Amino acid sequence: MRKIIFATHHQMASGLKDTFDYIAPNTAKITVLDAYLDNNPVDKQIKDLLEDISSSDEVIIFTDLLGGSVNQAFVQYLTHPHIHLITGVNLPIILTVLLSLPKKDYLTAEAVRTAISDARAQLIYVNDYLKTQIQDEDDE
Repeated sequence: MRKIIFATHHQMASGLKDTFDYIAPNTAKITVLDAYLDNNPVDKQIKDLLEDISSSDEVIIFTDLLGGSVNQAFVQYLTHPHIHLITGVNLPIILTVLLSLPKKDYLTAEAVRTAISDARAQLIYVNDYLKTQIQDEDDE
């Protein structure tokens, strides 16, 4: 079994899921954890999400902040052989990972690293980018 979890502070996870489902409907079944919307402790919510995971199951978790409490609460589960915890989530990393999941095999650490590298390339200061584009057009 493969489980995909979007877990963020407040409602960011739901927004990411809604956007992903709009772009790539019926691609993946995603579980959402919007932390701190009620008085339920995050640790308990995460324990409930992962309680039925067996050693052969794969879990891919996307969180918002490296130093955030949601991400830190998942760290204790990284002893599981097939859990991938990816933080600093943005739509490009979600699309890259979920649209390229192997059908039968596990997601590899190298595939995650490549997806993160690709997603980083999408972080662009558009002001500078446009200046470069204009300069390139002037040089032609």
